[in-house]
Amino acid sequence: MKKIGVLFSGCGVFDGVEIQEAVITLLVLDRNGAGAVCMAPDIDQYHVVNHLNEQVSSETRNVLVESARITRGEMKNLSFVSSASLDGLIIPGGFGVAKNLSNFAFKGKNADVHPEVVRLVREMASEKKPIGAICISPAILTRILEENHPEVTIGNDLGTIDAIEEMGGVHQICAVDQIHRDAANNLFTTPAYMLGPGIKDVAAGIEKLVAAVVAAA
Repeated sequence: MKKIGVLFSGCGVFDGVEIQEAVITLLVLDRNGAGAVCMAPDIDQYHVVNHLNEQVSSETRNVLVESARITRGEMKNLSFVSSASLDGLIIPGGFGVAKNLSNFAFKGKNADVHPEVVRLVREMASEKKPIGAICISPAILTRILEENHPEVTIGNDLGTIDAIEEMGGVHQICAVDQIHRDAANNLFTTPAYMLGPGIKDVAAGIEKLVAAVVAAA
């Protein structure tokens, strides 16, 4: 059975992983006969957001602990996962990608990415193993692999497109139900909730991305 890593960034679109994107990814991996290796960094979230009113609260939560809520406790510490145990990697979106796995939400093209995320992505890329990135995740993929000038899509958000291209990436406009394949770098990206508008729409693109990553693994 192929083992595909799924990198989480918390629990909830405004301060962690986009839950629908993550669950669709896990469902489609299972349907394609692949095993999911779920992981997250053991760090505090940038902040905690009340998802009812989108207000920041005074709580402190841990990315690894919160991510485990989605996977019924099956969650590995990213620090203990290497490319040697994986055949591919998928990174769902959500603000946690831009706030916890990196600070792209605040620094844009000058973003810093968590060193363990950088390590794993570079390991996978150096071995030409397939990497899928969903929603906003292609932005940090570009930052990590900027010297490779990755081809990615995040839909049509002009500000994010500008940041991607300033980081050395090549952006491709892509519909929500489609994926873009960067054959040279073995990367697969889809806009998901960067475009929306609903779960059936984002599912169509995610299903194609997951199938492509599994096939390429």
